[in-house]
Amino acid sequence: MKKFLFAILCCGFFSVSFSQDQNKNIAISFENETLYNALIKLEAQQNLQVYFAKEWIPEKMISANFADASLADILAELFKDTLLNFYVLDDSTIVLTRNNIIYDSVPDGFFGKEIDTTVVVKKQRKGNVSPIFFSGQKTVKTKSFPTVRIGRESAQASGETFELRGKAINLRTGNPITNLTILEKAKNIFAVTNDEGEYRIELPVGVNLIETKSLGIEDTKRNIVIYNNGTFDFMLDESIEQLDEVVLEANVAKNVEEASTGNTKIDNEESKNIPLVLGERNILKVATSLPGITTAGEGAAGYNVRGGKADQNLILLDQAVIYNPTHFFGIFEALNPFTTKEANIYKGNIPVEYGGRLSSVFDITSKDASVTDFKGEASIGPVTSNLALEVPVIKDKSGILVGGRGAYSNWILRSLDDENLQNSEASFYDVVAKYNHNINENNDVQLSGYFSNDRFSITSDSIYGYTNRLFSAKWRHKFNDNTTADITLANSQYQFDIEFDTNSINDFDLGFKVEETAFKYKMKSVVNSNHTLDYGVSGKLYSLNPGKIEPRGPDDIISFLEIPEERAFEGGIFLADKFKVSDKLLFDVGLRYSFYAALGASNQRIYQENVPRSEQTLIETQAFDKNEVIETYGGPEIRAGLRYLFTKDFSVKASFNNSYQFIHLLSNNTTISPIDTWKLSDLNIKPQQANQYSLGFYKNFNGNDYEISLEGFYKDQKNILDFKTGARLLLNETIETEVLQGEGQAYGAELLVRKNAGKLNGWLSYTYSRSFFKLDSEFDEERVNNGKFFPSNFDKPHDVSLVTNYKFTRRFSLSTNFVYQTGRPVTFPVGNFVFNGSEFVLFSDRNQFRIPDYFRLDLGFNVEGNHKKNKLAHSFWTVSIYNVLGRNNPYSVFFVTEAGEIRPLKSSIFAIPVPSITYNFKF
Repeated sequence: MKKFLFAILCCGFFSVSFSQDQNKNIAISFENETLYNALIKLEAQQNLQVYFAKEWIPEKMISANFADASLADILAELFKDTLLNFYVLDDSTIVLTRNNIIYDSVPDGFFGKEIDTTVVVKKQRKGNVSPIFFSGQKTVKTKSFPTVRIGRESAQASGETFELRGKAINLRTGNPITNLTILEKAKNIFAVTNDEGEYRIELPVGVNLIETKSLGIEDTKRNIVIYNNGTFDFMLDESIEQLDEVVLEANVAKNVEEASTGNTKIDNEESKNIPLVLGERNILKVATSLPGITTAGEGAAGYNVRGGKADQNLILLDQAVIYNPTHFFGIFEALNPFTTKEANIYKGNIPVEYGGRLSSVFDITSKDASVTDFKGEASIGPVTSNLALEVPVIKDKSGILVGGRGAYSNWILRSLDDENLQNSEASFYDVVAKYNHNINENNDVQLSGYFSNDRFSITSDSIYGYTNRLFSAKWRHKFNDNTTADITLANSQYQFDIEFDTNSINDFDLGFKVEETAFKYKMKSVVNSNHTLDYGVSGKLYSLNPGKIEPRGPDDIISFLEIPEERAFEGGIFLADKFKVSDKLLFDVGLRYSFYAALGASNQRIYQENVPRSEQTLIETQAFDKNEVIETYGGPEIRAGLRYLFTKDFSVKASFNNSYQFIHLLSNNTTISPIDTWKLSDLNIKPQQANQYSLGFYKNFNGNDYEISLEGFYKDQKNILDFKTGARLLLNETIETEVLQGEGQAYGAELLVRKNAGKLNGWLSYTYSRSFFKLDSEFDEERVNNGKFFPSNFDKPHDVSLVTNYKFTRRFSLSTNFVYQTGRPVTFPVGNFVFNGSEFVLFSDRNQFRIPDYFRLDLGFNVEGNHKKNKLAHSFWTVSIYNVLGRNNPYSVFFVTEAGEIRPLKSSIFAIPVPSITYNFKF
């Protein structure tokens, strides 16, 4: 009777009555029935009485046939893979429990001393298992925290600790929470979630008070009672503090602790409160406010990193290459700000998995769609409108992210101070979609697609258009807790076209296209606490159509011309080890072997050696069949970095990189333009090469609220591509006769001072950087500036950016963005002369002069909607003024001849203050 009352009082049972001799063999069958209905059916056939809480019974379907089984065997089969245990109280009574087991007896001395809730009582039952007992006093002390029971206690299980594993998920976004600390403080046991939000922790049987801590995530505590191995997912909310620090929130200690130099991570939220032109968020423009990254000028497409050319940057979206990441001449980025998660920028110690570029990698990832709730974000601005939606497909398993953006920007061109642009037009749009699916705890897949389209007309007779298209698929497999593998397949395409239509006989269509298909297999293995390996293989196939021109109509006299297709294969094999020698000394060392093969079908021109290439020095034309190897290049690439930690908040780092680049941008403009073409290395054009050395000092203050870093770098390059004066690059079948390859040299220092907390936060960056080229030859026509080093088009010694955000309250803030840059180099006419009765202009040495220095101040006022949880949408207003001082910054200087005199003129992009107001809302 005491046992019966004990069961009822402890478990609060729902009862079903039946009665039967438990040793009698039973015949019964179940056909696709719920577990609860199976119990009812068993009750109808047998005379037993069962006590349980109805809400314990899981939604489990039962299909089984028992011909001659005991009651114990039947119940064991029914409760398999559940948290339910059963106890036979007497011949006619069964008691069900969840998680734990009911014991017949207690250990010796149980009533004579207090039992610690965290210690297993040393009374052995069969299977060497210790019963779990908890004292009432301990239960009272922890009852204010939520209690979670994990696992099913088993009489056959052994051991005093069990494994708890699972994921930490952001309740608002559905994204995994990385670097979350899961702690049992009293027992000094902890774990940290990985990049996928996963964790694994060994806990003693019994009650464990678990705490979770992470920057920007609410701290939580809960009692976890563990009976066996099990899983538990932490669904955690964002903290109010995260809203306060949204502009600059980051892993502020990483700058000191990691071994890499010159690397930056930008969360897309960092662009939210930075005033940019026309109120448009732009994660790539935020990057240019950081040290070492700049552009050739306002409205210029492309980025120059540590004195490198714009084509030396590998820009990836979900592991697929974007050849032109900008809209509208570089004023807008071609990435949807609402679907972009973050950008990892590597400009120093570039990881070994990346190859094919000399200066940097912009590894941009899009958000994972929420798998729990339907969400959306939208904005309406003076030039663009934007919408992004997150739609769960399978609850808690998969979701799809869809974003679209369009521009109505014709009024901008008409408002510029240039009569030639009054009838111009420009428009663009981009769409992106991503599907993420968590198959199980060891497998997940991601599918991404992107397309952008630009069309603009600067004159009334020509329409220019260019598109980016990409697709990527990624499968991540977890072999075990220490080893994971990523398999990625990606395809990218960039093309442009020119439609020349004057209603005359000279109308034509002109186009260019480059496409690549890439594959990468990457593995990561945590060997032990001191070694983490990254290794794998990668490869890509290039297909390049250098250009085609054809008449628009049957009466046009333009001759059809198509430059033959170029094809090549680029591959790599890589291995890296992050080796912890001690708490102070950390190495990050890698080796990559890059291989390149130019492929047929192709006709390659062979010229005399040691003389300028021209039609006169052509020896022969050699034909190669399809997929026949024309020429191979490649070699080892070393990626090495080290960090020495003087104190927990001060370190010194050094790195060395060497790399190859096999594809080149053909552009003789000051900055890249949408109609620049690309060229693959072949018999006549060699791959570019670079070596970079870096040294940096990193210090954090006041608990990581402030950080300061100083980095220096030196880079030497060879086979850098440049062009003869007046070179014709478009639709040139003998492009090798127009190009020059020479040496490059860049060096500089980068200072970053950053405040991460408080009402006033932001950063100050200063870069001193020099970039020079040298084109020397024994022949005058292949020598520039007498074979001496001269400044590159983007050489800007001084670059200063100051970004601040002052929060008056949680809803109102004022942002500023100040930029100063040295004027870039230009080549000026310095005189004229007469030869054979004709007058010619005499130019200075290449890039001998500079345009005036550039500086600009932007202001923005940000108003957030109230932070009530229960409302339809959260709004955000941005009122900004770009170039608030109305500075007439010259984009370029050009010259015209009037009345026999040469006059210089300046061209500016935005010569007046440009106000804008943008409304954003999130639901």
